[in-house]
Amino acid sequence: MVFRGFLAGLLLWPVVACGASGASDPSGPDIPGGESPDTAVWTLVWRDEFDGTGLDESRWSVQTGDGCNLGICGWGNNELQWYQASNAVVSDGVLRITARRQSVGGKPYTSARIRSAGKGDWTYARVEARARLPKGRGMWPAIWMLPTDNAYGGWAASGEIDIMELVGHQPATVHGTLHYGDASPNNRSSGASFTLPSGTFADDFHTFALEWEPGVIRWFVDGQLYQTQTKWSTTTGGFPAPFNRRFHLLINLAVGGNWPGNPDADTVFPQDMVVDWIRVYQRK
Repeated sequence: MVFRGFLAGLLLWPVVACGASGASDPSGPDIPGGESPDTAVWTLVWRDEFDGTGLDESRWSVQTGDGCNLGICGWGNNELQWYQASNAVVSDGVLRITARRQSVGGKPYTSARIRSAGKGDWTYARVEARARLPKGRGMWPAIWMLPTDNAYGGWAASGEIDIMELVGHQPATVHGTLHYGDASPNNRSSGASFTLPSGTFADDFHTFALEWEPGVIRWFVDGQLYQTQTKWSTTTGGFPAPFNRRFHLLINLAVGGNWPGNPDADTVFPQDMVVDWIRVYQRK
């Protein structure tokens, strides 16, 4: 089962983190602009620039419904949206995922969720995405990764990597989180956040990056390293399990749920999560 975004009451393991202060970490270099990794080190292996007129089905599959068909109604988080393909549109060089106040399938909102499972799966990678995010209470955009094979058991024993999450009532802050340990409800999480010095992530595009290597995972915003994690576990394997198996990408915009709370009277609809591009690199 997939539950995502429980930050309240987490059991936190040690991480090296820095917010928007600009402090650096010796375990990984800052990448100017977050868009040009060292080509002597990293090789581009997968990308979507969203330059076409529709979602590239060779790279992405659309997930639909409210999760009940997977045994996780509300997608495991009491979310309020019904996912449908029509809410993910590729045009003008971007992917636009739109959350609407629209009643479908007994849910009061609609949105979209796409994944690369079976079409883009990697063990260790640098992932970069350039996106502009929505704001307003109840908005919950995410770019994240799940295990393709669940080799160590059900969620979260086989892990989850959250590259970027935002809750709309805190529109200037994004979060990077790992989920691991045992199967729910005995899972663990650890993570850190990054806050812009001014403005919000709804004002303009920003680049979110993750470097995932054996025994170390790093998070960046606009080339600034803000978190490094080197300690995690799973009950069914030795370190660096569970983050030593192949994972795939997900992009979605949830509405409501345990973490962001439900939309309120001030939440404006429709809301868009706009992705300019996403790229995956691996070490040479």
